[in-house]
Amino acid sequence: MKYNIFYKGKHQFCWPVFLLTLGIAIFGIFMVYSASNYNAQKLYGDSMFFTTKQIVGVVLGACAMILFYFIDYQVLKKFWITALVVGLVVLMLVFIPGVGIESYGAKRWLGFGSFSFQASEVAKFCFIIFTATYMARFKDKMNTFKGALPVLGAGGLMCLLIILEPNMSITICVGVLMVTMLLVGGMRLKHLLLLGIPVLCLIPLLIILEPYRLLRLMAFLDPWASPQGEGFQLIQSLYSLGSGGWFGVGLFNSRQKYSFLPFSESDFIFSIIGEELGFVGALLVVLAFGALIFYGFKIAIHAKDRFGCYLAVGISTILAVQVILNIAVVTGAIPPTGLPLPLVSAGSTSIIMFMAGLGILLNIYRQSENPFKKSAINLLTRKHI
Repeated sequence: MKYNIFYKGKHQFCWPVFLLTLGIAIFGIFMVYSASNYNAQKLYGDSMFFTTKQIVGVVLGACAMILFYFIDYQVLKKFWITALVVGLVVLMLVFIPGVGIESYGAKRWLGFGSFSFQASEVAKFCFIIFTATYMARFKDKMNTFKGALPVLGAGGLMCLLIILEPNMSITICVGVLMVTMLLVGGMRLKHLLLLGIPVLCLIPLLIILEPYRLLRLMAFLDPWASPQGEGFQLIQSLYSLGSGGWFGVGLFNSRQKYSFLPFSESDFIFSIIGEELGFVGALLVVLAFGALIFYGFKIAIHAKDRFGCYLAVGISTILAVQVILNIAVVTGAIPPTGLPLPLVSAGSTSIIMFMAGLGILLNIYRQSENPFKKSAINLLTRKHI
């Protein structure tokens, strides 16, 4: 089947997704500046070091979002195998000396000259394209274990490569993404449960094999047992959130960003949001993400075909999982693990990939018939092609 690269049909536009995405991303620029200006000046002699990168990331991300709004998402079907290969290759390249960049004991980045990016951020969207295409093509086989094996194999291999970096948080994200897409694609719950039992048994082994994970678990259970060690970051995060009260100490007035809270501009930026804007401000951020995720799944429900539905489910799921895990970490609900808050945390790769993914959502909406006006369709039993 041949596709035109650019979709020339209807011009309907999902303003809520577009405005929420841009609004959250622009808000992220201000928060990155607030959280990073002191440390950026101290470490690099430039208070705008991280902020400038963030602005570039948002501008490039906005361009990617607009571009993918015009590109027919059906074109992605042609590159489903290529997407999987690219995803696996970039994950493997991080282990090659001189290509992979190691930071804080983890090999998660690829560098070429002055350019670098996080491999897993690219890989997880490649996995979405591969899985959505496979499940749409072989929809009649997805209720069998054999039919789901290619997705399980691809997802399992990606998870293995990511955990070897090591990156437990993104491994969990890809695992949840895979399970969600398989369920939506029609895989039987009993098959997933049979697979889930050995995976759950592996978790204690993974913790034992990496001593730092055990230390993080102990710090989560009792951070005050090592207030200057593994428990330090969580304690400082809770100080930050607690000092914000209802309405915060005011934008740019955080005290924890002055070298008290590590990674305040990235993994723990939500703590700075809570400190400066208080419970009310943090709640508004959560509601904004909730609305964006809601519209993403709603677009999936009203997509014109299975492929569009599965793409939208994958993009919305990875967004939802990362938001939930990030907030859970900074509030002490789960053990600490490094994971950026989408569209807000410092990190150009994550911003560009998420905004590109949301651009695909906009194109899926654009091709929907009477979007958001039909009655909801059960994603597990829909019959149209």
